[in-house]
Amino acid sequence: MLKNRVKELRARFNLTQGDLAEKTGVTRQTIVSLEKGSYTPSLLLAMNIAEVFKEPIEQIFYKEENKS
Repeated sequence: MLKNRVKELRARFNLTQGDLAEKTGVTRQTIVSLEKGSYTPSLLLAMNIAEVFKEPIEQIFYKEENKS
């Protein structure tokens, strides 16, 4: 499963979900779903989010390790 740090980074940058949505060209609902983990972003959206937060994509989005 793909996990992300979007909510944490958004709080650090003092952005609302609406602010981030506007900066990345998506709806606020997309950001809500992304933060909840129910939406996997396109590569373009992931790149746009990484650009806003000035972080590499792999520092924002990561695969949850299998706990076997």
